[in-house]
Amino acid sequence: MADPSSYRPKPGQIPDSPGVYKFRDEHRRVIYVGKAKSLRQRLANYFQDLSGLHPRTRTMVTTAASVEWTVVSTEVEALQLEYSWIKEFDPRFNVKYRDDKSYPYLAVTLNEEFPRVQVMRGAKKKGVRYFGPYGHAWAIRETVDLMLRVFPVRTCSAGVFKNAARSGRPCLLGYIGKCSAPCVGRVTPEEHRELADDFCDFMAGRTGTYIRRLEKDMMAAAEEMEYERAARLRDDVEALKRAMEKSAVVLADATDADLIAVAEDELEAAVQIFHVRGGRVRGQRGWVTDKVENVDTSGLVEHALQQLYGEETGDSVPKEVLVPALPEDPEAVSQWLAGRRGSQVSLRIPQRGDKKDLMATVQRNAQQALGLHKTKRASDLTTRSRALEEIAEALGLDTAPLRIECFDISHLQGDDVVASMVVFEDGLARKGEYRRFQIKGFEGQDDVRSMHEVISRRFRRYLQEKERTGEWEEGPAPTGPAPTGPVPAGLVPAGPSAAESAGPAGPAGPAESSEPAEPREDDGRPKRFAYPPQLLVVDGGQPQVAAAKRALDELGIDDIAVCGLAKRLEEVWLPDDDDPVVLPRSSEGLYLLQRVRDEAHRFAITYQRAKRAKRIRSGPLDAVTGLGDTRKQALIKHFGSVKKLRQATIDEICEVPGIGRRTAESVVVALAAAAPATPAVNTATGEIIEEDDGGSTT
Repeated sequence: MADPSSYRPKPGQIPDSPGVYKFRDEHRRVIYVGKAKSLRQRLANYFQDLSGLHPRTRTMVTTAASVEWTVVSTEVEALQLEYSWIKEFDPRFNVKYRDDKSYPYLAVTLNEEFPRVQVMRGAKKKGVRYFGPYGHAWAIRETVDLMLRVFPVRTCSAGVFKNAARSGRPCLLGYIGKCSAPCVGRVTPEEHRELADDFCDFMAGRTGTYIRRLEKDMMAAAEEMEYERAARLRDDVEALKRAMEKSAVVLADATDADLIAVAEDELEAAVQIFHVRGGRVRGQRGWVTDKVENVDTSGLVEHALQQLYGEETGDSVPKEVLVPALPEDPEAVSQWLAGRRGSQVSLRIPQRGDKKDLMATVQRNAQQALGLHKTKRASDLTTRSRALEEIAEALGLDTAPLRIECFDISHLQGDDVVASMVVFEDGLARKGEYRRFQIKGFEGQDDVRSMHEVISRRFRRYLQEKERTGEWEEGPAPTGPAPTGPVPAGLVPAGPSAAESAGPAGPAGPAESSEPAEPREDDGRPKRFAYPPQLLVVDGGQPQVAAAKRALDELGIDDIAVCGLAKRLEEVWLPDDDDPVVLPRSSEGLYLLQRVRDEAHRFAITYQRAKRAKRIRSGPLDAVTGLGDTRKQALIKHFGSVKKLRQATIDEICEVPGIGRRTAESVVVALAAAAPATPAVNTATGEIIEEDDGGSTT
C-alpha cells in the first residue's frame, strides 16, 4: 500500500488548465483515468488527508504509485481523450459498463454494390446502417419479413448470391416477390440501392410518405380496374402498418431522441436506454456495472454517454438526449456530442409532458434490471453454495453457515431507536422470521449499547426456549407440547404491517439441509427464537462486534460465530482481532454478506420511519375529548403553532370559530399537562428544537 505523499507532485508543478490525468500502480499499469477543468484543483483533492477521502478514492490513491497528466486546450478535447484512454487502458478503478456487443441490430450493408438487410452483432462496421438494438433477433426477422413485401431488398449471403448469379436462377424469395433478384439482373444496381435507401428511410421513422404513396397508387389502380394490383398494394399497406405497430408511438411530435435512466445502490448501477426515432421506440439496451469509483448519478450518466456515442457519428447520435441528471460539465458534453453528430445536440432533463412520462418508464426499466440482476445472482444455487463456502473459509468456520442472522440499529438523532433482525437460510431471505425491536433499556443515541441490548434479548429468549424444550440432537425435534411465554417487552413480530410490507418469505433452500428440525408450537409454527444461527452478523465495525460478543459471553453462548460488516470499506471484523478480514470485491461471500447487511438496514429504517411518522402525527391536542381534526386544524391555523396556542388564554381560544368555552378549557388543561419541563436540545448542533405547527417536536 503506497503513501500518496510519496508521489505527490511538487507545488506549482501541476498546470491550472484543462487536461486528463492517469494514476499508475507500481507496475506502471494505468488504474484510473480522469479529466478536469483545472488539473491543479482536481489533483489536489486526491492528496489531502486520507481520512477525508471516500473509501473507494482512498483505495485508489493508496494502490497508485505515480500520477501523470496531459494538458489539452478545451474541455471537449479532455472528454475525447478521457474516453480514448479508458478504452485503451481499461483502468480497474473506472466505471466500465458491460459491453453491449451481444445485442442484435438490423443492419443494411450500404458499403456493398447490392446492399443486404441482415441481423448483425458485434462491433459496428463502417458503411453499414444500423437500426436497434433489439431485444431478440426474432423481432428483427419478423419486421424484415413484413417490410420485404414493399421493399424487396436482398437478404441472402454472399455465397447464395454468387450461386444464383452463376446459375441464372433466383432463390425462393425472388420467386415469391420478397426479393427484387438483383442476382439475375431483374433490377439494376441503382434501382436496388434506391430500394435499400427507401428501406432505411422507413426504418428511420419517415413512414407517412410511403404509406400515403402506396394508398394513392392503390386508389389509382382501383379506378383503372386493375384490381389484382390494387389488392397487392392494399396488402403492402397493411404489412407496413403491422411493422409500425411493433414499435408503439410514445412521442406525438415524431421526436428523434435517446432516453437514458440510471438505477443505483451503494455497489452497483444499472443503465437503461430507449432509442426513439420518429416518435417510436426503435430499440432498447442496458448495462449493469460495479461502482468501483466514487461516482454519483451525474458521473454515471457521463460514462454512459461516452459508452453510447464514443464511436458513433452522424445520425447514430440523435438530435436530443434526455437524461436523469446532467453531467458535471453539460456544455462540454453537448459540444462533444454535437461534434460526433455534425450538428447541434440537445442534452437536458425532461421536466413535463410525454417526455417526462417516458423517462419514468425508462427509469422503471432500469430499476427492474438492477433488481433482476441481483435476484439472478442471489437465486443461483451454485452461487449461493460458493458464497457460503467462501464465508466459512474467510471466517475460519468448521461448516458453512446455513443460517445467518443480521442485526442493525436505526434512529434519528437518538429518537425512536429501533433494531432489526433478518434471517437468511441457505443464502435466501426467510422474511417470515424477521423480527423488530424497540430499544427500551435506556434513552439516547448509543449504537453499541443498543446492539448489546438487542443481542442479549434475542439470545436470552433462545436460552429460555432451549431450557423449556431440553437439548435436542441432530435429527427430529422433540415431541410434545412446548409451553409458550410472553414476548419480551418491545419485541414486535414481523408480520404484515404498515411499517413493513416485505411480502412473503422466499424459499428456505434445499429440503435436505442437515440442520436440526425447528421446535414447533402446537399449531405447527416454529417457536420464536428457538432456532440458533451458525453466524451472527452485525452492521458495524469493531465496537458493535465487541458488544455482540460480550452479550453472548454473558449468556454463556460460545458456539455461535460473530462478525461485523462495516459500510465504509466493506471490511469484515471479527471479535478480538485488530485487523479486518478483507474479501475480494468479486467474492460471492462478500456479496451475500452485503445483501444480508443491506436487508437488515432496510428492515430497521422502515420500522424507524413508521414509528417516527406515527409520533409526528400525534400531539397534545389528541388528548382533548371531542376535538376533531377540523377544529384542531382551525386552532393551529388561527394561532400559527402549538407553542403560541399554549400561550393563549381561554378567552382568546374561544374566539376561534367552533370552539366553545368548555372545549377551550379542555385545550388549556391538555396543553399544560403536555408542556415540556425544559426545552429540547439537539445534541449534535446545540440548537433548541422548536415545536412545529403540527404540535410535535422534530
